[in-house]
Amino acid sequence: MFTGEYRHTIDAKGRIAVPARFRGDLAGVAFVSRWMDGCLAIFPKDAWGQLADRVAGLQVSDANARNFARFLFGGAFEVQLDQQGRVVLPASLRDEAGLNGEAVVVGMRDHLEIWQPARWAAYSSRMSDPEVFAAHIQGLGI
Repeated sequence: MFTGEYRHTIDAKGRIAVPARFRGDLAGVAFVSRWMDGCLAIFPKDAWGQLADRVAGLQVSDANARNFARFLFGGAFEVQLDQQGRVVLPASLRDEAGLNGEAVVVGMRDHLEIWQPARWAAYSSRMSDPEVFAAHIQGLGI
């Protein structure tokens, strides 16, 4: 399970180190894609397959389902960890997520999110307000 928040640097070649404790889960093939809220996501192969199966089960006649599939798969790349535990984030994804230099890696149970630090700070700041947070989780049954 991916949990926690980590600060990492993206080097000049677009590589970011995966937190050491998650490298085993991402060994072999993983997938990086644009993701919701302006960040990127890295999925292990199995979790990516499960997500792909869920998307495949959506109604093709539903415009929202088609839009999500295009958003997700059209911006996805297969990646592999190098010997130092880094993955290359394609330039198009780095540009879209505003990633240049520093990044925040956030564990999200079955995947990792990669955030531009100022975006993450703004999001975290909003969610630290108890009333805003409560409004966001209302109706989730938690």
